[in-house]
Amino acid sequence: MAGMKVLVAGLLLVVYVSFVGAQSHHVVGGDRGWAKASEVTEWLSDKVFRVGDKIWFIYSAAQEGVAEVRSKEEYESCDVSNPIRMYTDGLDSVPLEGEGIRYFASSNSESCKDGLKLHVNVQPRDAKRERSVPTSESVAASDTLAEGPTSPSAGAHIAAISPMFLMALLVGFFAP
Repeated sequence: MAGMKVLVAGLLLVVYVSFVGAQSHHVVGGDRGWAKASEVTEWLSDKVFRVGDKIWFIYSAAQEGVAEVRSKEEYESCDVSNPIRMYTDGLDSVPLEGEGIRYFASSNSESCKDGLKLHVNVQPRDAKRERSVPTSESVAASDTLAEGPTSPSAGAHIAAISPMFLMALLVGFFAP
């Protein structure tokens, strides 16, 4: 019986590690969500998106919607007349299933023109997770760098809770 418990605990651990390592969840705009006030461009500055990740759009469905558009031209001109997909629920999860650039824009043209849009460059899952270090040339070209996040994102909270849940599950499993 003890051998079976160890086997089950080992399998739970393997499943947990594979699940946690397989994807990241990104809440677009951080704590403010998909809104003009969230400054999506600044939020995007330190993000790396990989195949298997998910992005979450949280917004007021009465005021906004999110359109995934087909091209850079539609993205830049805020043309959401023929989207790939329209998200309107107020809480939308978008799986990033393939490599490449995807474009999202507010369905409210005024909000989009005010900057409420997002382009996501999805990189391969197995690529090294390195962040680029700004060089003096890149700093000079951009004049300023965006500040890092001031508070943990929702993804950080989920990542912190998951190990505690696993420990509670294992303690409960092995308790007499």
